[in-house]
Order: sequence, then C-alpha cells, then structure tokens
Amino acid sequence: MIEDTTWAEKTAQALGISVDRMNLIESYLLHVIEANKTTNLTRIETLESGRMLHLEDSLSGLKEFNKAPEGLYGDLGTGGGFPGVPLSIATGRTVLLVDSVKKKVAILEDIVREMGLSKQMSTYGGRIEDLATEKKASFSVLTARALSSLSSLLELSSPLLVQGGQLICYKANVEDEEIDHVEELKGLLAMRLVSDRSFTLSDGVTPRRILVFEKKGYPSIKLPRRVGMAQKRPL
Repeated sequence: MIEDTTWAEKTAQALGISVDRMNLIESYLLHVIEANKTTNLTRIETLESGRMLHLEDSLSGLKEFNKAPEGLYGDLGTGGGFPGVPLSIATGRTVLLVDSVKKKVAILEDIVREMGLSKQMSTYGGRIEDLATEKKASFSVLTARALSSLSSLLELSSPLLVQGGQLICYKANVEDEEIDHVEELKGLLAMRLVSDRSFTLSDGVTPRRILVFEKKGYPSIKLPRRVGMAQKRPL
C-alpha cells in the first residue's frame, strides 16, 4: 500500500498518464526494493531515491519512446527492470526485459507475475548477441540505460532492429569524442543519430542525456559478432 500518493499524482499529471498507472509503477519500485533485501537488483534502497533515480529517470525518455515505431519492444540490460517496466506500464506497450544475469531475470519474472503483468511483460535471460541470433531484425524499439559505450550499444542493437527501428540510449555524460566516433560508424553499423536531448533530473544537478539512433540500411559487417566482442574489442 502506497501511503503518499502526492508524488504519484504530480508525476502522472506532468507526464500525461493516469494516476492508476503511476501508482502501479511506484508499486513495482516497492517490489524491487523489497526483493533487493535478499538479492542485489539495485544499489538504490529507498523509495525517495528510487522515485528519482529509477522512476523519474526511466520516464524521462517517455517523449522519445512515444515517437518510436510500433512493434516489438526490448529493454537491453534491464537489471531491476528499468526503464522497461515503467515505460511499459505508462504506455501499455508489451516489453521483453533482457538481461544476462539469470538470477535477476528470475526475480523480475516473480514480481511481474505477482503484479498480474505477465501478459504485458516477458523476460530473456541471456546475452544480447544470442538474442540477436534468435530474433534477428525483430524489434521496432530498444532501450538501454547506463549499459555500455555508445559504439557497443549500436553494434549490439543493429542486428536486433527492423528497418526504421530505434535505439533509445539513456546516458549521464557523453564526451564529444564518443559522439564523433559513432558518427564514423554509422555506415558500418547502419545506425544514425536522429535525436539528442540533455537535461537534469528534478534535483537540478543530476545530468541526463537521451540519444536516439535509427537503423537505416544494412550493416557492412556481419553482426552479431561473437559474444563479448562488442565490449572487449569495440569497433
């Protein structure tokens, strides 16, 4: 039971979603915090910090997410289910929550089932490269939050996306050199930057940047490469 609904009401109004959906999103956070007492899902342990660093942060990409093409949605490196679960609840869109740590995935499955969300949310416990082999060119939109470098994310995402599909990256600080590098890779990976927005969270000091890349054309190299190569030997 959520004792203080003021935050949920204000946030729902600001985002243009129903209070019921916002309360459900907050209820999910409470389930994660409870599960975190026995399994390391997140380093955030309080409702107050979780509201900003998990929920507000996840929903800060709602503007870009709502513009993404319709179709299969996947949240890469989902961890505790962020931003995938909040975005899915806020929009009603089905999501595949992807993480290589099977113990985390099992806990997410339990929470989703307990909350009656199994028809809307499913999980994949395995490496992104393996998912790309199983579901090649199947996703219309992907999200990735604090997962890896941009070049690695683009390499991992390209084989998963349909033509015109989008990758929405949640970042803190991105150096100009990193942006310049992915610009050089756009022909190799068939991924181009279409949106770039910087802002701070409600504390006024925590920086965030959301970058959206779109798949256009076909990669000039065979993807996916072997498991782990995107991080160990980035292009």
